[in-house]
Amino acid sequence: MSNQISINIDLHAIFESLDRNGDGRVSIDEFLHTMEGIGLCPSRDGLESLMSKMSLDFVDFVFFYESLVKEDLVENNQIREMCDLAQAFKVFDANGDGFITSEELGLVLSKLGMWNEHFGGDCNSMINMYDLNVDGMLDFEEFKNMMSLSNAK
Repeated sequence: MSNQISINIDLHAIFESLDRNGDGRVSIDEFLHTMEGIGLCPSRDGLESLMSKMSLDFVDFVFFYESLVKEDLVENNQIREMCDLAQAFKVFDANGDGFITSEELGLVLSKLGMWNEHFGGDCNSMINMYDLNVDGMLDFEEFKNMMSLSNAK
């Protein structure tokens, strides 16, 4: 019983340190700021899907913490993989607007020596294969799907 109390006190202290503006809620921005400060770099989209809310009160935070521990996300590679994907996305998103266009894809693949007009096809068809919302660009989620499908092969 005393272990549970000390865990709650520790979680409350963590919650208070995350709640930078003191409003009794931990927002995604506050969480991102703290995680980046300790060297973790999750994507906003990834964190939003993990948190499932834009901000957490203390009770929500406890449930969030318990789900992380239960799923063992803290000690497994999912956070690292998400960070790696976010870094790769930034490489392809040359102008930093949050989307990868066929021009940006072609530019990066050309620099890597993996693409030129003699290989046939075009980057538009590559983008279109994974462009779920049909806007002609890949957002982070579409990029993540593309990478997970290509890694599964």
